[in-house]
Amino acid sequence: MKKIVLTGGGTAGHVTPNIALLPRLQELGYEVSYIGSYDGIEKKLIADCGIPYKGISTGKLRRYFDVKNFSDPARVIKGYFEARSALLKVKPDIVFSKGGFVSVPVVHAAHRLNIPVICHESDMTPGLANRLCLPVSNVICCNFPETVRNLPEGKAVHTGTPIRAELLKGDRKKALEFTGLKDDKPFLMIIGGSLGAQAVNEAVRAALPKLLETFHVIHLCGKGKTDSSLTETQGYVQYEYISEELPDLFALADVVISRAGANAICELLALRKPNLLIPLSAKASRGDQILNARSFESQGYSVVLEEEAVTTEALVAAVTELLENRESYADAMAKSPVKDSILIITDLIEQEAEKAKGKER
Repeated sequence: MKKIVLTGGGTAGHVTPNIALLPRLQELGYEVSYIGSYDGIEKKLIADCGIPYKGISTGKLRRYFDVKNFSDPARVIKGYFEARSALLKVKPDIVFSKGGFVSVPVVHAAHRLNIPVICHESDMTPGLANRLCLPVSNVICCNFPETVRNLPEGKAVHTGTPIRAELLKGDRKKALEFTGLKDDKPFLMIIGGSLGAQAVNEAVRAALPKLLETFHVIHLCGKGKTDSSLTETQGYVQYEYISEELPDLFALADVVISRAGANAICELLALRKPNLLIPLSAKASRGDQILNARSFESQGYSVVLEEEAVTTEALVAAVTELLENRESYADAMAKSPVKDSILIITDLIEQEAEKAKGKER
């Protein structure tokens, strides 16, 4: 039995690509285990998949002052030895890391045990956790072609991000039944992640009267962010969070407004959905969403409005232009050089695992 350990956590974006790989890995005959944090979001998501899970201690590596900076290094060291113990018990052929701070001790423990490591970077520029893992990784999978040029030659491969197969199997009729909307206008969907995006929510609600002249609007607002005053608005439906019905809503959507997190925009690319990206402001992040969005814009996949530039007029003009030219955006996305990220990545996993076995012989 071939064995693989997956790792990554802290946010759903560091877990769902690993979940997307599971069916193919199991088809290839891999026994899959997961190493994550004691109680991070990854624990619940992986438990739902029925995969053996080992929790380890983890600490965040901050680039700013925080009193936890004095205690977290000890947690990382503890996590390293817990990861080492778990790897010695499982004896995997390879480790695949999707990033997040929990992955750092796992990747370094695997390297010290001569277990090959493949890591995946979703954003245009690697975050701190992945930067700590890159030197000891055998292969670095990248989401953007620009990223490959800025990483060690011979290590980086443009693979795109694994997308869950069920997202591609949505049913438009089921979405119409679920939302209760009529099929007499184009559909605009707004999606800001599980926590929502308050600035995007406010911009959409301010523009809602204008948007409803052209579209039916499906608004995924985030937990606790629905607006009760809009409940009876004709042509508008809002939800805190959608899971099971999400593929159906994507199938219904003609245009999508989204943040520019790497996983979210790769789902839009795979689904060929014309999209308006409103990246998280550089004031509230390290600016990775802005870089992600500009890359998609340069490839003809998206229209970008930075948060500070969002007005009702700009928002309405952007989604109207996307609707009118949706075929050109869909055609550009269809020409993406990455056709099947899951197959590309699992082929790399097979190759690196085989190389390691060849060295042992």
